[in-house]
Amino acid sequence: MTHPIVSSEVPVEYINLPEPQTEGGMPLLTALHKRRSVRSFAQQPLDEALLSTLLWAAFGINRPDSGLRTAPSARNWQEIDVYVALPDGLYMLEPAAWRLRLVTGEDLRAATGLQDYVSTAPLDLVYVSRLSRLDETDKPLRQFYTALDTGYISQNVYLFCAASGLATVARGLLDRRALARAMRLDPDQRVVLAQSVGFPA
Repeated sequence: MTHPIVSSEVPVEYINLPEPQTEGGMPLLTALHKRRSVRSFAQQPLDEALLSTLLWAAFGINRPDSGLRTAPSARNWQEIDVYVALPDGLYMLEPAAWRLRLVTGEDLRAATGLQDYVSTAPLDLVYVSRLSRLDETDKPLRQFYTALDTGYISQNVYLFCAASGLATVARGLLDRRALARAMRLDPDQRVVLAQSVGFPA
């Protein structure tokens, strides 16, 4: 039996995610045919099983022996962290432990973008680059690499949503500095992109 990821109780420090589904699903070409941006979301929350598989598809570990992921990463820097904004708080995905770590118990969904619907989507993903993981010799190309790697992750989410009957839209219209403060990011972290996910209205 699955349970909603959103709870009215006091947020816990960690949410241990169930094992994601890593087999089966819709054929790739069918998912590509169905892929689209949707900006209207039902209030129904995702349950833990669905959220777990969504996050695994986004940037989970698909080769446990090496720690490699479902999305490519320049030089395997894996500099992108996936944050999950839910009604009961902001969490960061910890792929190795396969859990969500509480960052703040505040509902920051409205802060993840300038559009009205971001505050009512069941969850908003925020992709954050940790610049200290990138090679200093490529400093001029940091913005390019982080944008490229974020795009891979975002497209994984798009395809998973298309295959699972979920709605999603990636968003670049946001106040990155204000959001970084609200998310309590470190000085070497940068907000790259946000993406709303939920069931279609």
